[in-house]
Parts: sequence; structure tokens; C-alpha cells
Amino acid sequence: MAQAPTSPPKPESPKDRLARLRAELSAETSRAVAVMPLGHPVIDAHLPCGGLSLGPPHEIVPAEPIDAIAALAFALALCARRLAEVPGEAMIASSGHPLPYGHGLASLGLDPGRLLLLEAGGDGDVFRALEAALHANCLSALIGLVGEGMPLKAGRRLQLAAETGEPPLLLVVRRAGPGLPNGAATRWRVAAAPAGADRFGGLHAPRWRVRLERCRNGRGGSWLVEWDSAANRLHLPERLADDAAAAGRARP
Repeated sequence: MAQAPTSPPKPESPKDRLARLRAELSAETSRAVAVMPLGHPVIDAHLPCGGLSLGPPHEIVPAEPIDAIAALAFALALCARRLAEVPGEAMIASSGHPLPYGHGLASLGLDPGRLLLLEAGGDGDVFRALEAALHANCLSALIGLVGEGMPLKAGRRLQLAAETGEPPLLLVVRRAGPGLPNGAATRWRVAAAPAGADRFGGLHAPRWRVRLERCRNGRGGSWLVEWDSAANRLHLPERLADDAAAAGRARP
């Protein structure tokens, strides 16, 4: 008995095909990119895959020359968050920048015993030290303190070196000035802000005004953030957090 001919499969519509490809790409990206969430959903929503990508460098810039310490503190806070999540040490390579001291590190939640400090002769030496550390694949976080910024070639070399092993958090802090094209995955511009006060009027939490002015595969934003050194995460001050949550609920 002859079987009835089967009908050919229904062709996939362009809309369905696009949705399928997006889902496959998103799943592949999530598997391929390791990230470190910053601890607040409002900020993490602006970053691809919900956090700072590990491996490629991230650039941190003072908003003005007077904000150099604020930019360094922001970088150290991110380093503290990384070290709170994974074992191992971090390295800070500096060219002409003042190096942090023990009490300041401890106030941000960083254990000075887990930091290696390297004083380099110039920006080129800093980038070579960061590249060598990436190839060695033995540190969990790297911070480079430079003067003139990261050239495109140096950024590309750091990206390639980061692909050789378990990716660390890699931050490059430079002086204030206009941003030049480079291999950074994000660029953060940081300004000092009045610290948070406790119920007795004492200062208890550093605050910064941060602007995410460049983000590969993400979107920019600007926030007043507060660092919680006990939980090793960023907060929005309570009133601003409530406003952001209300704005999110009001969206259709």
C-alpha cells in the first residue's frame, strides 16, 4: 500500500530565523566570555553578558586631574571584588604614579598580602609587565598605572596574551585627558564624590561619580556609586536606587 506523500517542512520565516540566530549567538557568547558582575543590576545591565569581561583590558580615567586618586580607588575596589571571588594574587604595575599603602588598601577591602607592587621605568615597561603576567597565567587581577594611555598596539597585544589561559581582571588607569582608540573593552571616567555617612555622621563608604563612556557590545551610562568594602560590591545610594527601581517598574 503506497504511503501518502509527506508535506515538505514549512520554511522558516526571516523573523524566526533571525530570532534563532540571535539566541544561538547569545548562548555562544555567554559560554565564551567570562565576566565579573559589579554587584548592582542597574549597572550590570549596561555591560555585555552582565559584567566586566575578563581578559581584555578596561580603561579607567580621572574626570579631571584632581580625580586621579578617585580613579585609582575605583580600580582597587574592582580588584578587591575580583579577589573576593577567586584565590590568588593581583599585581599593580606603576609608571610614575603614587603606589597605594596598606591602610588605604584595607579600607577598600583589599588584603595587602595578596598584592604584588611593581615600579616600572615607563609606560612601555608597564605594558610589557602586564603582557608577561598574562602569559604566565598565575595572577587573578592586573592593574597598570600609566601616564599617556594605552596605544592600540599595546591593547591588541594584551588581548592576545589574555587568550592563553584563565583570564584575569585587567585594568589600565591613566591620567585625565581625551580618549584615544585602543583595545580596551570599556572606558570608565571617574570623579570624586562626597563619601557616604553613617547614622552618627561619620564617613563610612567612598563614593564616586562614574561614567561608562565606551563599552564594546554594551551601552554607556552614568551613576553615583558607593563602595561596600564588606560585601565587595557597588551600591547606588539608597534614594537613587529606589528611583531607578521605580523607573524600571514604570516601563511598559
